[in-house]
Amino acid sequence: MPGIIEQIAAELQISSASVSRALNDRPGVSKALREQILQRARELNYTPSVTARGLATSQTFTLGFFVREKPHLSAQTDPFYGPALKGVEQVSAASEYHVAIGMLTNDILNAPNEFRFVRERRIDGMILAGPDIPTDFILAMLATHVPLVLLDNKLAHSAINCVTTDDDTGGYDAARHLIEGGHQQIGVISGPQHWYSNARRVRGVQLALAEAGLPPRIVHMEHTTIESGEAATRQLLAEHPQITGICAVNDAMALGAIRAARRDGRQVPDDLSVVGFDNIDWAQLNDPPLTTVDVPKQQLGQEAARRLLSIVGDGDASPVEVVVSTHLIVRGSTRALS
Repeated sequence: MPGIIEQIAAELQISSASVSRALNDRPGVSKALREQILQRARELNYTPSVTARGLATSQTFTLGFFVREKPHLSAQTDPFYGPALKGVEQVSAASEYHVAIGMLTNDILNAPNEFRFVRERRIDGMILAGPDIPTDFILAMLATHVPLVLLDNKLAHSAINCVTTDDDTGGYDAARHLIEGGHQQIGVISGPQHWYSNARRVRGVQLALAEAGLPPRIVHMEHTTIESGEAATRQLLAEHPQITGICAVNDAMALGAIRAARRDGRQVPDDLSVVGFDNIDWAQLNDPPLTTVDVPKQQLGQEAARRLLSIVGDGDASPVEVVVSTHLIVRGSTRALS
């Protein structure tokens, strides 16, 4: 809405570009100025792409839990967000709130003003779960003034309530496990670089590699699925056939790596050690059982629900980040080199 952007720019005696950067969670604006811009935007009822003015103020005693739509998975059956949802439901069950569950389709993400849960004020607060929810949609939801908590995600520049995992430490521990096992040729398979958790898991791996004087060999894919893990591993092994260890940013990609290794004639862990991340149920059922970084997914959901209930009760509470710890679980997909 250029009119409001220009108005804020004129009032604060800054450029329209600076206003736009703040409203779109982009760098190049100081923290103090960003807060001024966002405060004035709130006063003017600015919504980037959401017609959310005039929402009813009556309580529904409903919290929304939303994840991005994935083929063949619901929020309840998602191996990561399903347990997180259980944690949300546990906390809400002890309160007067219940949980509405929804999938964010591309149609909703592209037209957030049509998101009926918000437009019709069906919820008192929402949890947006996953690093694959676009920033512009998050900012649009934030602009509606419906209390919001991100789960497994964080904005780069705008302050927001969120619950995250100590991804840096988890990535570091995964790589150190391989390094301490004598591996000197280590690859990394990841999803998009701009996904919050992916970026920090890779950063943790890179730190461990740098400390050991080892080069980073990283392949980024558009998705973090078994199929993308298999494709990334094929590329990695084609470019660096000497690799003996792989760190994956999640367990699905790690399982894809094991599949690719077998199709390449390599045995896991004899020829290739693989470390995952998340410790989903599939990890221990795999053959061999997957060495992985455990994320307390249910705790993530519990913390997100507690934080959301807190800000529903106190809308002026300052945004905070809650960080949940991880730990490495060693199973049969890795071995020390002799």
